[in-house]
Amino acid sequence: MPSTSRSTRSRTKNPGSQSALRHLNQQRIIECLLNGPSTQAELARQTGLSTATVSNIVKIMQDSGLASTEPTTSSGRRALNVRLNSNGAVAVGIDFGRRHLRVVLASLSYHIIAEESVLLPLGHHADEGIEAAVALLTKLLAASSVERSAIVGAGVGIPGPIDRRTGTVAQGAILPEWVGINILEHLENTLQFPVFIDNDANLGALSEVTWGPHSGISNLMFMKIGSGIGAGLILNGAPYYGNVGITGEIGHATIHEHGLICRCGNRGCLETIASTTTMIEFLSRGRDKPMTPEDIVHKALARDSATLRVVDDVGLAVGRALGNVANLINPEVIVVGGPLAGLGDILLDPIRRGLVRHAVPVIGETTTLTMSSLGDRAEALGAAALVFQHAGIRRS
Repeated sequence: MPSTSRSTRSRTKNPGSQSALRHLNQQRIIECLLNGPSTQAELARQTGLSTATVSNIVKIMQDSGLASTEPTTSSGRRALNVRLNSNGAVAVGIDFGRRHLRVVLASLSYHIIAEESVLLPLGHHADEGIEAAVALLTKLLAASSVERSAIVGAGVGIPGPIDRRTGTVAQGAILPEWVGINILEHLENTLQFPVFIDNDANLGALSEVTWGPHSGISNLMFMKIGSGIGAGLILNGAPYYGNVGITGEIGHATIHEHGLICRCGNRGCLETIASTTTMIEFLSRGRDKPMTPEDIVHKALARDSATLRVVDDVGLAVGRALGNVANLINPEVIVVGGPLAGLGDILLDPIRRGLVRHAVPVIGETTTLTMSSLGDRAEALGAAALVFQHAGIRRS
């Protein structure tokens, strides 16, 4: 599946140092090996490095478990074939949320090496979030004995629109403290390896057709219901980004013209009716402390009447918005994700009623509506898949 996400190369600090030069040369060799095993002589030709340099770096990679070698013949001569081990090239997936951070490490075979999530303070700034991501990444690398030099790149999900022309977080993000920041440049300067950035809902869609059960689907919509509401689109087998990269802002579709003022400045947006923030506000009245999305799931599964009513209202509103989108793009599958995924049919049933009611009958009848099987990992897994796609690695 092709990807059009903007990417840049990291700019290594102090590029003249011996360790930095060795790291860059090793990255060049890894990039060549991503296409398959090669002899040391072939690696020297492809990278422009001397055979001695290639031999030294391959030895270092072999000692650290990144690569393995085996004797072979090339043009009738004895040679040494080099191949990456399963953990010889690792993708990092980072998912920033309003209140959470998740980091995953994944191997070439789409195997999860390590993952962990932590809470972030509400209203945190970009510097705080990035600092937490670096600390968590360092912890995971150490715990899984993965060399930093094995990292091919990092995919990063942001809960808000990304202006793909500049790499900046655009107005309307669920993290207003991040708006206007060139997060791509900031992350590359900090992490010192290639970074690929995208909206979290787009990455959720990508995860469903890579890690999830929908690899054969060419037209899919992933809808994330959380503090904000957004959608990612796979159209004709490829992520759809529109003109400047700001698509899928279904949370700002008008549902009630005279409804509440939304953070985007309009009235009656879907987010003002169906986000977890709104649900928490409704259900926390009269309680000592605010509910959490996890509380909503638990109380709904326990058949709490007030919670079930709120979930039903949310589902109908979401279904109405989805009906309008389905009429426009006619997706084969719509996947619902986010922290309420544990509700299952309790949420899907009213969404389905709203979808069928507001979509053209044949579209409503033929569109598959399902809950994400990836749960709250979807966005981070999609971020890792984004790295693999830029490296030209398909899931086997």
